[in-house]
Amino acid sequence: MKSLKDSPVGKKAAKYLVIAAGAFIYAIAFQFFLFPNEIVAGGVTGIAMIINAVTHWPVGVMVIVMNVPLFLISWRHFGLEFMLASLLGMGLSSVLVDLFSLSGVVLTEDPMLAAIIGGVIKGAGLGMIYYCNGSTGGIDIVVKFLRRRYNHINFGTIMLIVDTVIVVAYAMVLGKHESAMYSIIAMFVVTKVIDLFLYGIDNSALCLIISDRSGELTDRILSGHVHRGVTILEGEGAYSHMKKHVVMCVVKRTQLPELRRLVKGVDERAFFVVTDAKNVFGKGFESISEVR
Repeated sequence: MKSLKDSPVGKKAAKYLVIAAGAFIYAIAFQFFLFPNEIVAGGVTGIAMIINAVTHWPVGVMVIVMNVPLFLISWRHFGLEFMLASLLGMGLSSVLVDLFSLSGVVLTEDPMLAAIIGGVIKGAGLGMIYYCNGSTGGIDIVVKFLRRRYNHINFGTIMLIVDTVIVVAYAMVLGKHESAMYSIIAMFVVTKVIDLFLYGIDNSALCLIISDRSGELTDRILSGHVHRGVTILEGEGAYSHMKKHVVMCVVKRTQLPELRRLVKGVDERAFFVVTDAKNVFGKGFESISEVR
């Protein structure tokens, strides 16, 4: 019998709890660090602030007006579940920001410190929300849509590009150039933390091993503590013209010391090349069916 946490209801409840926690953390960063130091959030709020400066239309109303079509687009392209998760993320973060504003607490008046620490905290909150296939609405939905089309670019990088354009426009219209500079620093920190949550701190490694004992190495990798899949490539020495087998495998960074000991134990004369593999999709790694 499945436990509650392994059931579909339990998994969905856990997902919404993580989104709620992410919204809570996001609100802390916004209200206690970024907003009091005039660090622009970017996104739809930044666009609304620019429109307000020109037309004097209320920022809150403009945010709602711009979010309505974006949520309709998200429903059509990403499904009802994503839209509901995004509504939770947007609604709860907005309510918590307003609640925290009642405290009147400002944790730092140093804009650089606010940009860095606030950026780390905001990135952690958003990373939790995005990891659970949610968003806080607005530009998040646009970025997710662009990520589908340009899936070779990380989520955080696309967000940084879009938000930088908005902040530069904000600086040009309102003339707050110093505030915009601190905002770009904060956004850079935010995107790096988001990417850590989505793609992991511990990147994988692509290993190429050239050895005269490739058969034994392959057996040891498949059956030993490393226990990873292996692909045998056909190679030829450019100088000797001798045919060689190249053992190729992808391992977690934490498995590299074990693999190195294994190779040394089989063939100390092996040629062992290791390179970073930032995104690996397939069995034992990230699912290829979902692009974050």
